[in-house]
Amino acid sequence: MPQTSHPGQALGSAGGRPGLGVRTRAEQLAAALDERIRSGGLAAGDPVGTLESLRAESGFAYATVSEAVRLLRDRGVLEIRPGRGGGLFVADRGPVVRLRHTLLSVEEEPRTVADAIELRDHLELLIDAGAARHRTEKDVTDLRRLLRRMGAARDWDAFMHANWALHERIAGISPNAMARAVYTSTLGHLHSASSRLDDDPSEVAYRNDRYQVHVDLVDGIASGDESAVRAAVARHNTTT
Repeated sequence: MPQTSHPGQALGSAGGRPGLGVRTRAEQLAAALDERIRSGGLAAGDPVGTLESLRAESGFAYATVSEAVRLLRDRGVLEIRPGRGGGLFVADRGPVVRLRHTLLSVEEEPRTVADAIELRDHLELLIDAGAARHRTEKDVTDLRRLLRRMGAARDWDAFMHANWALHERIAGISPNAMARAVYTSTLGHLHSASSRLDDDPSEVAYRNDRYQVHVDLVDGIASGDESAVRAAVARHNTTT
């Protein structure tokens, strides 16, 4: 395992930030391992060790190490390979994973942002289907305008801010006040997170795909076609 840093040595500095609460030991270890991977220039497929080697190196309990590994696996940072020759390896991060990982690396507590992403995904269909049932002509006009802003965005920051604005407007159409309030609060956490990605060909292709998903979503809402909305939401939630 690369010895660029020792996870245990970073725990003191990773313990918490003012106003954001204190990280659990698993979150501290996950952050230290993530920093080791990034600062060490490890590439997809490079070994990171095993649960046992991390336990011995960090001095943490097996349950803590397992939770840290799970967090990094869920964030697309690590992959677990079973069997002989298996262990923990750097995951292959496509543009979707890099976007999610960027959201989870901002100054806001990473667990809070992860929870916001998960909760938003669960509420997406409820919000969007409600919008399809209750949209007005003015609503549709506003959605088309915001969609044009997404399409005309010159960089990732502008694109993602237009994305959040579109979803906030869709939420405003939903008649479910409780779901609308919770959904909008999750967007607040995501809106404050940086979403900058480099404009290499794979990122541009991803951005174009994301835009088309939102075109299809708005079309479904505008036509009141809930099956089209459901299909668009399925694509939306599997590519964020």
